[in-house]
Amino acid sequence: MTHRASTVLVALLAAVLLLALPFLVQTTQQREILVILMINAIVVVSYRLLTLTGEWSLAHIIMMGVGAYSSAILVKQAGLPIPLSMVLAAGIAGIVAWILSFPLFRMKGFYFLIGSFAAGEAIRLAWRLSSLRDLFGGPSGIRSVPDLGKVEAFGRVFDFYDTANFYYVALGVAAISLGILWRVERSRFGLVFHALHWQDKLAESVGVNARAYRTQALVVASVFAGLAGSLHAHFVGSVSANAFDVGEMVDVLIWVIVGGTATFYGPLLGLLVLTIVNELVLRSLGIDQARPLIFGAILILAILFLPNGLESLVEKARARLGRRKAATAASA
Repeated sequence: MTHRASTVLVALLAAVLLLALPFLVQTTQQREILVILMINAIVVVSYRLLTLTGEWSLAHIIMMGVGAYSSAILVKQAGLPIPLSMVLAAGIAGIVAWILSFPLFRMKGFYFLIGSFAAGEAIRLAWRLSSLRDLFGGPSGIRSVPDLGKVEAFGRVFDFYDTANFYYVALGVAAISLGILWRVERSRFGLVFHALHWQDKLAESVGVNARAYRTQALVVASVFAGLAGSLHAHFVGSVSANAFDVGEMVDVLIWVIVGGTATFYGPLLGLLVLTIVNELVLRSLGIDQARPLIFGAILILAILFLPNGLESLVEKARARLGRRKAATAASA
C-alpha cells in the first residue's frame, strides 16, 4: 500500500470513528466532553498557525472570548440568527486582533508574549467592569445564551439541545475550520509563515513584509478562535470573563507544546492525550483538583525528554516502518 493510500485509509477510518463516537459513549457528560473536544480542536490548530511565524501569544484565549461575547450579544440584544451571529463574531475577533497587531508587532519574542498577555488582560477586565454591565454582564457575565434550538429537515425535527445532535454541529464546524487551516498552511502564505519562523531576516531581505504576514496569521488564527468561542457560548449557555483567564490559556499552551508544532496534527495529538488523561485518569482517581500540578509536571517532563512533542514519536514510528518495508523489499 502506498503512502497516499494509507493516508486516505486512516482518514476514512478516523471519519467513521468520529461519526460513531456519540453512540460509543454512554453518558451525557461524556458526550459533552466530545463537544468541548471539537471546540478545543479549532482553538489549538488555529493557535499553531500563529506559532508558525515564530510568535507565541497569550491572548488567543481572549480572542475566543471575544467571539463568545460577540455572538451572545448579537443574539440576545440584536436578535440576529445564531448562524449569522457566529460568523459575525468570528469576524469581530479578527478585527480586534488586527487592531491589537499595531502595538503588538512592534515587539518580538518575549516582549510580544508579555505584550499579548497585557492586551488580553485589559480586554478581559473590561468585560468585568460594572460600568459596562449592561453590555457584558459584569463579573457574572451573560447568562441564558440561546442554544441552536430545533431545526426541521429531511422530514425530521433535530433538537440541538440534545448533546448528541450538537456534537455533529461542532464536528462539522471543526472539520470545515481544520480543512481551511490545512489549506492556508499549504498555500503560499503558509510557506512564508514557515520562512518567517526560521529565517525572518533572510525573508525580509527578499522583499517579504514580515509584519504584514504576521498580522495575517494573527487575524486568521483569531477568526477561528472567535468561531470556537461563539460555538462554546451557545453550547454552554453562558459567557463569563473567568472562562477565558490565563489559566485556560496555559492549558492551550500545554496542549500545543506537549503535542508538538512541527506537524498539523501535533496539537490535536496533545489535546487528545491530555483530555484522556484528565477525564479518564484524574477524574476516575478523584484527583482532578490537582490537574494544574499534574499538567505542569507533564509539561516539564515533555520539555526535558520529548522536546519535539508527541508527534516525534509518530514520526519515529513511521520512519522505522519505512525502513522495515525497505529492508523487506531489498531482501525479496
